Amino acid sequence: MPPPAEPAAGPPAPASTSPWRSLRYRSMRWWSLANFVSNAGTWMQLTVQNLLVLKITGSAAATGLSISVQAAPALLVSLLGGAAVDRLPRKLTAAVSQALLGCVALVTAVLVAFGHLNLPILMVLAAVTGLIATIDAPACALLGNDLVPTEDVPSAIGVGSLVHSAGRLAGTALAGVTVAFLGTAAAYGANALSFLFVAAVIPFLRPVRNATRRVAGGTGEGRPARRGSPAADQDMTVRQGVAFFLRRPQLIALAGVTGVSAVFGRNYGLTLAVLVTGPLAGGAGAFGTVSTVLAVGGILGAVLGARLRRPSVRIVGTLAAAGGLLQVVAALSPSLAVLLVLVLPMAVMESVSDTAGTTVLQTDPPAHLRGRVLGVWSTISTAWGLGGPPALGLLMQLAGARGALVSGGLIIAGSIGAGMVLRRRRSAGTTVLRPEGRGVAGRPELSTAA
Repeated sequence: MPPPAEPAAGPPAPASTSPWRSLRYRSMRWWSLANFVSNAGTWMQLTVQNLLVLKITGSAAATGLSISVQAAPALLVSLLGGAAVDRLPRKLTAAVSQALLGCVALVTAVLVAFGHLNLPILMVLAAVTGLIATIDAPACALLGNDLVPTEDVPSAIGVGSLVHSAGRLAGTALAGVTVAFLGTAAAYGANALSFLFVAAVIPFLRPVRNATRRVAGGTGEGRPARRGSPAADQDMTVRQGVAFFLRRPQLIALAGVTGVSAVFGRNYGLTLAVLVTGPLAGGAGAFGTVSTVLAVGGILGAVLGARLRRPSVRIVGTLAAAGGLLQVVAALSPSLAVLLVLVLPMAVMESVSDTAGTTVLQTDPPAHLRGRVLGVWSTISTAWGLGGPPALGLLMQLAGARGALVSGGLIIAGSIGAGMVLRRRRSAGTTVLRPEGRGVAGRPELSTAA
């Protein structure tokens, strides 16, 4: 028998805004520990992976190709992965996907250890990893949310961001030590063990009662349809997930805000590197300092974002627009010291905005549709990730580092501001809820974005 669900209520009071409130649940504490181990293992592997590809092929282009091959499944089959997450038991799906990722890492470790890893095999392993990730990513994200009440999801996401940052630092540091004493294969082996550790923890996690999703195939009135019935089969289609996403103004608005920010304001590793080493005449050490400040700001922003209880698209847009304006000012920095002062709040706003946006994305859809909504989002965000850097690189080539940052910041702030003005004009004189008709899964349709 599965373990009983954790009660939804418990100390401190539900009104708490502590960024650590999600950790009062024992399952969330274990999940955070498992994710720290997993992130540390992943960053151990990532730290040595590019060097390994260069060693095998001697080609920087091959390194980039391996990254693209691993990302391709997210662009092509994320919708199917999200549908699988909605159809299958979440804990079982997450445990199996983590175990499969561990097996892939273990196979890679063995091949590296015996010198049998070549470019074709490497590409196949990268594609398999990316394919499994289309199911693993939404399954693990939603499983983490099931461990806390809805109002504590921002805390869970913020804690997850901090765990990711801590795992990155630990994994990067451990990679050098591991490779020096045990060799490159050991980094892959450690990553395999980290995945298997997560898979072993998952069966013991207990969702809180009010976070447990409805039975897959729920009807519009919230009553679960019988599995295998025509209503359930129709409710679980990929098409229904896409249709829901396109009918939710707040999700469309979130996609627009995040998209324009991702293309013109989030690629600081590229834009600030060119700004620091170019107009500000700094070196690699100076950019390292900027990167450190960005990381610190991200951690502070995750803590602040975890304090949110009811994030909205309006919060996401306001923070993104403010970050765009700060980016404009940062582009005009006369010195590295001024840039460092501006970079910190830029990173804080970005991190808080990310936490708020992720919370909206993962809690707005009805529970039985969330996997497919995340699948739609993964497809969109992968397209941004692949198309953003080349577009930004072209903009820097035409306008220079300062010009690209200024124009990008103005595009972000201007487009978000224009969207907010249009929304206010459209909603003026109209009611918020339509009295007739019901939206997907029996929820009243909103006439404007939240």
